[in-house]
Amino acid sequence: ASPSTRLTLGADQRLKQTRDFTRLKAQGRRLARGCVLMNWAELPVSGRSRLGIVAAKRIGNAVVRGRAKRLLRQAFRLHQQHLRVPAEIVLVARDSIRDRAFAEVERDYLTALRVAGLLKI
Repeated sequence: ASPSTRLTLGADQRLKQTRDFTRLKAQGRRLARGCVLMNWAELPVSGRSRLGIVAAKRIGNAVVRGRAKRLLRQAFRLHQQHLRVPAEIVLVARDSIRDRAFAEVERDYLTALRVAGLLKI
């Protein structure tokens, strides 16, 4: 990305409401790769991609969960412009994320996107 392209993740791009998470789990598609479980639904081309992240208590304490969420958020933020179509995505951190470096988390995330057919590159 060029310096002029700001890779932000604004409040309007976050899924926050329980009903959104529930709807994606029920109606969206689901895929697990490495330390990432992904639920998603494609949006109309005019839409804007949105992200929700889940880190269950079983993966660790608040510090571990916070780190997992930061890593997943960063992977989405860096690659959001590579999505073929806008999508609503819920990323669920799996237990194995605990000991992963960012590069490994990013690789699992990109693999999941590729298998899902959401990557344009």
